[in-house]
Amino acid sequence: MLADHKGEIPFVVYLLPFMLGIALVLQFNLAIYQQVLLISFFILLAGFIALNVFYQQTGLYRKPWVGGILAHLLILVAGILCTINYDSRNQTAYFTKFAAKHLLVKVNSEPQFKNNMLRFTASAITSGDSTTNKHEASGNLLVVMRADSAHAHDLSYGDVLLVQAKYTPVDPPFNPAEFNYKQYLAHQDIYMQTFLNPGEAVTVMHNAGNPVIAYSLQLRQRLVARFKQYMHSAEAVSVASTLILGYKAELDNDILQAYSKTGTIHVLSVSGAHVAIIFVMIGWLLGFMDRYRYGKLLKAIFTIALIWYYSLLTGLSPAVCRAAVMISFIIIGKTYNRRISTLNILAASAFFILLIDPFLITDVGFQLSYLAVAGLIVFQPIIYNWLDIQNKWLDKLWLPCSASIAAQAITFPLSAYYFHQFPLCFLLSNLFILLPSLVIMYAGIACLLFAQMAISVLAQFSGWVLEKSILLMDRGLQIIERASYASIGKIWLTRGEYIVLFVLLILVFCLLYYKKPALLKAIFAGALILSVSLGFKRINGTRTNSITFFSLKKQPAILFKQGSRAVLLTDLSDTDKTYRYSIQPCLDSNRVKQLSIVGFKKDTATAFFRKQGQLVRFLDWDILVIGRASQLKPRYAPVKINYLFVTGDPKVPGAVIDTAFTFNTLILAADNSDRFLAAFKPTVKNNVEKMYVLKRNKSLILLSN
Repeated sequence: MLADHKGEIPFVVYLLPFMLGIALVLQFNLAIYQQVLLISFFILLAGFIALNVFYQQTGLYRKPWVGGILAHLLILVAGILCTINYDSRNQTAYFTKFAAKHLLVKVNSEPQFKNNMLRFTASAITSGDSTTNKHEASGNLLVVMRADSAHAHDLSYGDVLLVQAKYTPVDPPFNPAEFNYKQYLAHQDIYMQTFLNPGEAVTVMHNAGNPVIAYSLQLRQRLVARFKQYMHSAEAVSVASTLILGYKAELDNDILQAYSKTGTIHVLSVSGAHVAIIFVMIGWLLGFMDRYRYGKLLKAIFTIALIWYYSLLTGLSPAVCRAAVMISFIIIGKTYNRRISTLNILAASAFFILLIDPFLITDVGFQLSYLAVAGLIVFQPIIYNWLDIQNKWLDKLWLPCSASIAAQAITFPLSAYYFHQFPLCFLLSNLFILLPSLVIMYAGIACLLFAQMAISVLAQFSGWVLEKSILLMDRGLQIIERASYASIGKIWLTRGEYIVLFVLLILVFCLLYYKKPALLKAIFAGALILSVSLGFKRINGTRTNSITFFSLKKQPAILFKQGSRAVLLTDLSDTDKTYRYSIQPCLDSNRVKQLSIVGFKKDTATAFFRKQGQLVRFLDWDILVIGRASQLKPRYAPVKINYLFVTGDPKVPGAVIDTAFTFNTLILAADNSDRFLAAFKPTVKNNVEKMYVLKRNKSLILLSN
């Protein structure tokens, strides 16, 4: 495998210590050692130069490992320093380091309008209290602004705004297994957010951003409008905009789920395959230039420029950047008749991209893209050689099958770790989309070109072909998605299990390639460790009983779990966005197989759960729910309960609750207003041993074995 590329992959050797340096900064706070690291870097650099200058005099040719260790340490420290410098919090002008009333910010992304909210990221320019007391500022923040549809397009990339400096840290996940949006933004160098009402932002200037990016975003919007002009189906327009232009704002979640469960989600991400198609098309259109003296060089320049322009147009995703860098290197190599190592080019593209943005190493798209291509380079030939097919047409069919198996196999641990599912029908679905995806790309490009040239008849025909191809592909994937055992879900791996699974996968490929029986011992040991870990989690889950009080802003929810059975007390439906985002991950990670959803006003009884009125009994626990409409009368003798759950700003006075019940723990739901919490908490004090406020806090989980 990698041994076959020996001597051709120097960038793989450079990339590994550089990535390790980035990972160390992301894991530990090394910014406090920046000065020491900087001095160490220059010492290592001086030593490396001295070794090369006095190579023969010192006799180091007898010990080449000394230079290797020095080079690796130099690159490791370089990776650490690059990451520290990229983190805006380490800059002296970071906007949170100065007290200010106002911030001057520049919109640095395309604003997205959804649910009467306008979301975009902005970079700080200056901060201060007035025009005289201000200073330069740096750093990024997430801006969420209330807006109606009439004002949805008032802001655009490059606009400069004056806003109040009332930013707050991004909230961490409050519920079990919930998506970590705080970490997601932190990996984009965004740590603060601000919520603005209409009128709280004043536009100071327009078009102050990068003119190339601004033009690309405006052109993309015009091209999306062309798709809407020549196609009637909103579903087809959203898929075409996503697949060809990388515009995902209008993509429906149901369509996304169908592609995800069938293992074809890569089609909806503008990736290397799309860039390769554009590359082939450009090569065909500019083929005539090869006949001229400097035609080959000019063709290379035009091709690289057009490839990068298309990459910019689609949003410069990690997969697109990877493909653009790789294709650029390949074009340069072929232009000057140089021998090309694809694996080395892959590593070189990763090295240069991470040099510009070290945080991209945490991007799921970046990881999946590079893993998939590495799998195609290293493992696809091995898988292809498993079968010696004599029939020409069957051999042509086996080629994409082997590529699909290689890509899915190498990305399986990562997909299972991040997305908690694995498509079993990936081979069928990838073969199914092979032809339609090509037709969609070429028909989409043709539609846009004919529309730009005002050839309406051909644009309409191309649009019709594009629309029908997309609808055919979508319907086919939805049929495959609904098939029994189309995918395995609820796969929840710890970081350690993910690493063991990935190493195990590599060892299996090594065994199939090298055929060394000694590898069987390592495979058996890895499989045993993974099986024991997964088995222990499953047994522990079936034996654990728990109550989870979710921290939800608008609707309360309580999960009563006994082994793999559970009752969810909530008024949310299972199709609600909050349910899918905050509750479903908890159910899946706990491997709940039997679930009953009960509303707060409904009475029910099971073998382990009983609800009657406001009183809930789960095993040996008693919980009283006090809601908005609850009414209580003073009692002569207080009733003893375990937990009191207060939700929805109830009108019941705290003094009445205090005399009517004796309870160990008071739990205040996250949907209570701040005003209610401030007034209510002091009135309940006689019988409370513990008080837990869910608002802006993590959910409360009570365990019992």
